[in-house]
Amino acid sequence: MDYTDILIDIRKIVRSINLESKRIEKQYGISIPQLLCLDYLKNKEDFQASNGELKNFLKLNASTITGLISRLEKKGLIAKLPKKADKRVSYITITAYGVKLLESIPPLMHERLTQKLQTMPEDELNQMQKSFKQIVKIMDIEDVDAAPIITYGDMGTPTV
Repeated sequence: MDYTDILIDIRKIVRSINLESKRIEKQYGISIPQLLCLDYLKNKEDFQASNGELKNFLKLNASTITGLISRLEKKGLIAKLPKKADKRVSYITITAYGVKLLESIPPLMHERLTQKLQTMPEDELNQMQKSFKQIVKIMDIEDVDAAPIITYGDMGTPTV
């Protein structure tokens, strides 16, 4: 067996993620983490969240979230609303312009992957998971923090 084929397949996955992230940013002027933030707000019952909720969802640190929110606000995609009981606290809400932008962006790779994985037989999913766990172990990357959503920024390039 030629082990290079496995490495090439891994490189294809990483490259596809890089290309998708660059395409979204170039075509829509928004990074994947920004897009995920908008999507999170759009799917909230009241269309708003605190900085902490966004931080926890995106698995980013507080200063990164602050910058992300600032950039989205400058683009008119979100707005900060003061909390009624405490004006020092604000909530982040998606604007109509943010919703319109979200609706123009096609499904992301991780969404398409999730849909396809949901249709696979459980025994195949288990085998796939076992194989990925083995690759992670072989690469000695078990302790690498990983958000459930793959973005280009997760690979060392800041994109928020």
